[in-house]
Amino acid sequence: MGLFDKVFGKGTQEPKEARVLPWKHLTSLDQLDQITKDSKSKPVAIFKHSTTCGISRMVLRGLEADYNIDTSQLDFYYLDLKAYRNISNEIAARFQVWHESPQMILIKNGMAVYNASHSAVNVLGLKEKI
Repeated sequence: MGLFDKVFGKGTQEPKEARVLPWKHLTSLDQLDQITKDSKSKPVAIFKHSTTCGISRMVLRGLEADYNIDTSQLDFYYLDLKAYRNISNEIAARFQVWHESPQMILIKNGMAVYNASHSAVNVLGLKEKI
């Protein structure tokens, strides 16, 4: 192995396998009613992801690498913004959170109690608010 391979890690490291996150896909407006109801007994997080944005992809990879929240503590939803922009707009109106992407919104007792966007979206910030 050459010097450049050692510096840049080529050849010896196996690629990290992405963790499958325990989220539910948010695909209908009706699910927002259920999220509101469920948030009264357990916090619910919504991750809004733009499938064509490099920053959003980077944040998603960070979540995949660091996610360690038990499903008994949190319900976790994933929203594909490109496919379901109408749901994103309704989330902004219903929970009074300005739309951004990528974005994490935490809902408790039917209200948004925390949101983060862009590079501020991370597992540690979410865990602190649960």
